[in-house]
Amino acid sequence: MREEYEYIYRKYYKQTYLFLFKMCRDTHLAEDLTQETFYQAYLSLHRFKGNSDIFTFLAAIAKHTYYRHVRKNKQGESYVSLSDAEEFFGDKERSDPEYIIEKAAVSSNIRAIIDKMPDKYRDVIIYRVYADMSFAQIAAAMNITENSAKVLFFRAKKKMLEELKNGDFM
Repeated sequence: MREEYEYIYRKYYKQTYLFLFKMCRDTHLAEDLTQETFYQAYLSLHRFKGNSDIFTFLAAIAKHTYYRHVRKNKQGESYVSLSDAEEFFGDKERSDPEYIIEKAAVSSNIRAIIDKMPDKYRDVIIYRVYADMSFAQIAAAMNITENSAKVLFFRAKKKMLEELKNGDFM
């Protein structure tokens, strides 16, 4: 089991770290959370049945590790970068100061919207945008069908756009 764990650690460390870094935007915190994720994975590895790929298993642990940290430290918001906002709104000329300010406001508003979303919407957004997981992987992580994962993502994205347009995020 030790050799198997070492292989998993070497192969998925960077991907897990990047996933957590996208969520918290803090290199030291991402490192700590990655270490905790792999520790929890080591403790739980005997329960992994192989019904999904190993990164799906690790991403679920990482997400729970991150939110446990947020609750413990009473940080009420997750981080969404400007590049994440581009996922929903496309790209414009970055040198325009008005556009840069607008993007910062959109990023802040998206963060507020994600924080108040029901868990199933928040989770599908996190897995799709932060972990760059396929809908099949998301379905495995959330124990739903692939079609359900697609529908949840579509609805979450639609809800976010409506709330941004209406200003319902405050």
